[in-house]
Amino acid sequence: MKKWKILIILIGLCIAAYLYIYKDHRNIETEAPVFTVTASLISSEFSKTPLESEKKYLNKTILVSGVISEVNQNDLTLNDIVFCQFSNSVNSLKIESKIKIKGRVIGYDDLLEQIKLDQCLIIISK
Repeated sequence: MKKWKILIILIGLCIAAYLYIYKDHRNIETEAPVFTVTASLISSEFSKTPLESEKKYLNKTILVSGVISEVNQNDLTLNDIVFCQFSNSVNSLKIESKIKIKGRVIGYDDLLEQIKLDQCLIIISK
């Protein structure tokens, strides 16, 4: 009887661990942004206090505005400081266009001094 209780507890722990590890992916498109910032403001925060800024923004959905400085197939850069990765093509956008993008902050690249966003969506393009 004792072995059955231990077996049931182990199976329960395995199921709980599986559900914890394999959560559903977040849908950034339907999430409201936690912060609304400009590219220069968030860059300034990360350059002054990188650890506190990372705690504040990491894994949060933000709305960032700026000017497109570089465009590739599935990514673009705002003001040379915010790198945004998309799931679809964005190479039709023009450099020097003002834009607002919603995305999830995945970190800060110390080497390139860029804030990295993924799952990005274009909110407004001018």
